[in-house]
Amino acid sequence: MRTLFDPVQAGSLQLANRVVMAPLTRNRAPSAVPTPLMAQYYAQRAGAGLLITEATAISHQGQGYADVPGLYGSDQLDGWKNVTRAVHGKGGRIVVQLWHVGRVSHTELQPGGGQPVAPSAITARTKTVLIKDGVPAFVETSEPRALRADELPGIVHAYAAAARNAVETAGFDGVEMHGANGYLLDQFLKTSSNRREDDYGGSIENRARLLLEATRAVADAVGGGRTGIRLSPVTPANDVNDDNPQALFEYVVRQLAPLQLAYLHIIEGSTGGPREIADRPFDYEALKRAYREAGGKGAWMVNNGYDKALAEQAVAQGADLVAFGKPYIANPDLVERLRQGAALNAPDKATFYGGGARGYTDYPALA
Repeated sequence: MRTLFDPVQAGSLQLANRVVMAPLTRNRAPSAVPTPLMAQYYAQRAGAGLLITEATAISHQGQGYADVPGLYGSDQLDGWKNVTRAVHGKGGRIVVQLWHVGRVSHTELQPGGGQPVAPSAITARTKTVLIKDGVPAFVETSEPRALRADELPGIVHAYAAAARNAVETAGFDGVEMHGANGYLLDQFLKTSSNRREDDYGGSIENRARLLLEATRAVADAVGGGRTGIRLSPVTPANDVNDDNPQALFEYVVRQLAPLQLAYLHIIEGSTGGPREIADRPFDYEALKRAYREAGGKGAWMVNNGYDKALAEQAVAQGADLVAFGKPYIANPDLVERLRQGAALNAPDKATFYGGGARGYTDYPALA
C-alpha cells in the first residue's frame, strides 16, 4: 500500500518521502540576497522529501515584493550556495522556484522606478509588500505597461539563465517554474489579464505560448528531469481568471508532456483558500488523465489545504507527492509529526512577512 512516507522518484530526483514543502514567501532576503538565517530555516525542514524554495526572481524586473531573493546576481548565488549546502548536509533535496511577477509589483521595486510589465496594460486589483524601516506594509500594485513582442525572447532567456545559475552555480537539485497564482506566466494564460492581439494572445494556443517557450528553454538548460512546474487552474489569486480553464489547462499539460518534467505541481481550488470554488468547477482527474495520455511521466503533486488524512487519501488514489504550505512555517519537523500523528505548532501570523529569527527559525521540534 502506498504511503506518504515511501521513497519516490520524480524525474532525476530521488526523494526520501512524498511530503513536499511548498513555496512560502517570507521576505527575509534584504537586497534580494539569501542570508545565513535562511540557510538555517531550510536546513531545519530538510526532512521533507523535497523542499521548494520561496519564489525567487529571475531578474530585477521580475521582482514584485520587498526582500524576496533573486537568482541574477553573484551575491544572490553565493547566498543560495549556503542554503543548498546546509540542506544537502542534512540529507535533503531542494529546488528553487523561478519567478517573474509581471504586473504584481510596484514602481519602487522595479529597475529605475519603471512600470511593472504585463501581457496587457491592466492593473491587478491586488497588493504587494513594501518594507519601510523594517516594517512590512501592504500597498496597491502599480499600473503596468504591456510587454512588446520583441521583449519576450529576453524573458525566456532570463528563465533559462536563472535555471542554469541555480543548478550549476548555486547547487540546487532542480528548479520549479512558477506558472501559477496570477504571476507573469499565469497572466499570459488567463483571459482576464491577457487582451493581446498578437501571437501571444487570443487563442488558447497563443496564450500558452510564453509559458511553454520558457519551460522548454529551462528544460533544455538543466534537463527535464530537474524541472517542475506549478499551475493553478482556477485560483483567483492576484486578480486572474479564465473563461474556459478546463480546455486551457488540458492543452497546457498535453504540451508539457513531451518535456518529461520531474513533476507537475497542481494547486486545487483557490490558493490558501477553499479547495472547491462554486462558480469555477474543475476536473483535476481529467487534467491528470490528459497529461498521462499525452505521454507525461512526471510525478503528480497536489497542493492546497492538505492535512494528514487528506494527504493519505490522495496518495492512495494515485497522487505521487503532496505539498504542505503553512504547516511548514511552524513545524520544521512536519514529516516526523505526520508520521507520529503528533500535534502541530500554531504559526505566528504577525511574523509571516519580514523580520528575523522570531517566527522563522525558533519554532520547536519534537523532543
